Formats: sequence, C-alpha cells, structure tokens
Amino acid sequence: MSKYPDYISPKREAAPTPESIVENGKVHFGTFDAPFKNLNLLDCVKPCGKMPDCMKKARLVEWEAFEVHFDEGALISAVYNTGPMGFSIFVWYDKKEDKIYSWRNLVPKKKAKVASQLIDDYCYCKTSKSEYRINNDFLNGKASAKGYTKGKCGRFEIDVKFERISPLANGVMPLAQNKDGSFRNALYSEKDFFKAEGTITVNGKTYTSNERSVGIIDDHKGYYPFKAHYDWLTTMGVLDDNGKQRYFAFNLTRNQSVDQDSYNENVIWVDGESFPMPPVKFTHKNGKKKAKEWYIKDEKGLVDITFKINKVFYNPIHALIIDCYYALPYGYISGYVTDTNGKKYVVDGMLGIGEDKTTRM
Repeated sequence: MSKYPDYISPKREAAPTPESIVENGKVHFGTFDAPFKNLNLLDCVKPCGKMPDCMKKARLVEWEAFEVHFDEGALISAVYNTGPMGFSIFVWYDKKEDKIYSWRNLVPKKKAKVASQLIDDYCYCKTSKSEYRINNDFLNGKASAKGYTKGKCGRFEIDVKFERISPLANGVMPLAQNKDGSFRNALYSEKDFFKAEGTITVNGKTYTSNERSVGIIDDHKGYYPFKAHYDWLTTMGVLDDNGKQRYFAFNLTRNQSVDQDSYNENVIWVDGESFPMPPVKFTHKNGKKKAKEWYIKDEKGLVDITFKINKVFYNPIHALIIDCYYALPYGYISGYVTDTNGKKYVVDGMLGIGEDKTTRM
C-alpha cells in the first residue's frame, strides 16, 4: 500500500537504487533512494532513437550545480559539459543592491570535468582567470566547493562546505517515447538539500555563513531531444512555520517528460523529510523575454506560486551545432506548496531562482 495520496504515482516512491543506471543497454527509469554508483549513460543502446551510437558522447549533456543561499545573496555555480564545449559559471545575486554579478569560463569539452558520480568523484574546471572544484561525498551526506574567478564583474571566491539536511531526490525520466511504447532520451537528475558553512567573497567583501545558510546540489546528465525546453523554480532557506524555524526548500520543474505524473523532479524538503509533488505548469505573464511574473500551479490546488522577477541573467549560446536561449531570473515568491500529509507551507517573501531554457542541438 502506498504511503502517499493517490495523486502521487507509485513510481514516485523511492525504490532501491540499482548499481548502474544502465544495465544490458537499457536505462532504469524511476525514483531511487540513494546515489547511483555507476552513472553509465554512455552504455545505453540507441539513447536518442535513430541517432547513431557513435554520436552518444557528443549528445550527452552533463553538469553539476552548486547553489548557495546566504542572508546577503544567492549563488548559482556549476561545471558544465555540453556539446563541443565545457565551462564553469558563477552567478551571484546581491539582495541589498538588487544586482547580478556573473562570470563564465569557456574551455574545450575535454577540459571541463564533470563528476562521473556523486559518491567520491569531483568536478573541475580551470582557465587562466579561474579555477573551480566541487567535491562529492554523498554516501556521508557531504560536499564542498572551492575556487575563484575574475572578469568584468571583478573577482569572486568561494569556500563552502555542505552537509545534507533532508533525503535526496533522485530520478530518471524519459523525455521521448518509441513507437513500441518503450522510453528513450533518458534524463537523470539528483537534487539534495544541505546546510551550508563557509565564505563567499565578491570584490573583496566577504560574506560568512550562519545558522540560516543553506544550499542545493543539482546533478544532471541526459540525452535531450534535438529541440528541448524546460522551466524551473527553486527556493531555499529557513521558513517560519507557526513560530518554529524550519529548514525548507522546494524544486519545481516542467520538462519534456512523456509521463509527468510518474516521472518528474518536483519535491519539498522540510528539515529531515522530503515529499514528492505532482506535475506543475509554468505560465510566463507577457511571454518569454518580457515576463515580470511567472505563475506555477498544479491541477489539484496543491501548488500555487507567483514568482515576481527582479533581475535576470541571460546566457545565450550560439556555436556550431548549439543554439540555446537561457534565462536565469532572481526575484521573490508568494503563495504556497502542500506536502503529501496535506500540510500547506506559505512561502511569501522567500527568494526564488528560476530557469527558462530552450535548446536546439
């Protein structure tokens, strides 16, 4: 008998994690309770349908994002390996200034190392003006990031350690379906919520963590369709729950999963617990680039979020075989989300971070 309400598909209940994400050429789709030891997506047979297997490595998109929220601001940082290129990226939003500082460091694909798995591997990217390393120790619920970068926005430095707060969210989703009903274009995504400890320095000014400092790691590997799109919104921090201060975060995504009920990334984290959420839809008021507000809702009234955008970081990529529109907005949210026990969490005034990404590759 399911421990969740009937609006949560049984496939959203965490099953024991297989040793490898691919066995005998086939991907394990579903929701899992621990990190994969072997994220061997390159062993998948015909991962993108008719595409030749010799193209698998070029089509596999990988990144690990290290997200941090301090009282003074919020950071999105990551190491990417996509198409013919790799890069590290740092986007810092200063709350008081209502200003975005950003740095991107491009390298050839082979020079951007993305962790092969989260148990004991690391990400690394180095250029003449930057160096960044993300260490993973997920069996012990820990991770860390350290590095620096320089550019038009000045100098940025990070030295932050993470320790897990709540159970992980680990899912493998199909983004396309074959004529025989089988799935393809696998997308793996593991997301974890952490307590953060350390420092971030922007142009000589150092921000130090406190008891409210938190972070999320978003590990991501997948075979996107040639034309792909997703919307994403997250928040993280400490929530006042009827006078009690609780660590709280959520992840809301709408991607091209062919079965949104059974395969999605939506989750609530509260202190030592996590709760799956139903599929949601994103509405961008006034369209893509002019949108100042997003609305995120489900069909049962369990999620009702308004995201008012303050500033947007744009990172379009037009190179060789890649055409990418990418917007990373920062702003404030209002509304509520509901866990599977029926408890409603009002999130008015929390900082939201979103993504609106469309690619053709």
